[in-house]
Amino acid sequence: MSNPTEISSPKRPHKLDLTVRIGCSLVYEASSSAMLLLNLRPRTDWQQSLQEERLSFGQNLPSEEFADSHGNLVYRVILEPGRTEIRHDALVSISSLPDNHQFSDASPIAPGDLPLHLMRYTLPSRYCDSDKLGNFAWQQFGHFQNGLPRVQAICDWLHTNIEYRFCSGRPDLSAGDIIDRRYGVCRDFAHTLVALCRTFNLPARYVTGHLPDIGFPDPENHMDFHAYAEIYLGGQWHTYDARFNTPRIGRIKVSCGLDAVDGAFSTIYGAANLTYFQVWAYQVVQGTVSVGDPLDFTKRIDNQWTVRLA
Repeated sequence: MSNPTEISSPKRPHKLDLTVRIGCSLVYEASSSAMLLLNLRPRTDWQQSLQEERLSFGQNLPSEEFADSHGNLVYRVILEPGRTEIRHDALVSISSLPDNHQFSDASPIAPGDLPLHLMRYTLPSRYCDSDKLGNFAWQQFGHFQNGLPRVQAICDWLHTNIEYRFCSGRPDLSAGDIIDRRYGVCRDFAHTLVALCRTFNLPARYVTGHLPDIGFPDPENHMDFHAYAEIYLGGQWHTYDARFNTPRIGRIKVSCGLDAVDGAFSTIYGAANLTYFQVWAYQVVQGTVSVGDPLDFTKRIDNQWTVRLA
């Protein structure tokens, strides 16, 4: 699908003029006491504003909130034996403008000039094994100008050569594995994009969040957490998503880090299993939905090429 996005009203730069309902319902079954780390809440970001939010941990289970080393909001929750439902529901204001609309400079910054706290995003990590991909990266992309032209070439190659297969994800696959396997899910596209950018000393980080279908219909109507990448160019983080390889509207950022270890929505410690999983992210008319309302997808106004400002 390559139809251009149509905006049905004039663009208003930087105005958060769309409302998206996001959330999830997670059910865990524990045979004994167990613990979760949950990474579900949207980050505080100038590109998104929280209108309402409700987060519940079963029957008021004990929980602690903390910010990890990447600034993600994480909860530690102690599960009791039996069934526990974790539910997050929120309304978020976002802009109707697509990815990277606000950036004009996409030039690379030499490692010696990078802010020191960004150096870690140039290094290999568990799933972004850039140290193993140098020869491949230089053979495929070495002739492109470093910076935006090279990043876009990497995205184009991944979008063309890696097949997206829903539900094909595995927790043990690195970027190198995906290049060999030639198929994967959004997590794999993000890992491989991040790893290949790091081979050229471009700071790159793995990002998770929600991606509603605003200005982009999805015939399969998938709603799931989404993974993509941010690349540091021209002194700013730029958004790239090789899975779709086209600027999208309405990303709602939850977490970022070196790879999926930092971006997992749930990490389980102990004898517990995830037995039910539902995620939602869809545009609604402001004022027609409140958090905690039953899910009613007849109220969604996205999933079409035209963007409604409502």
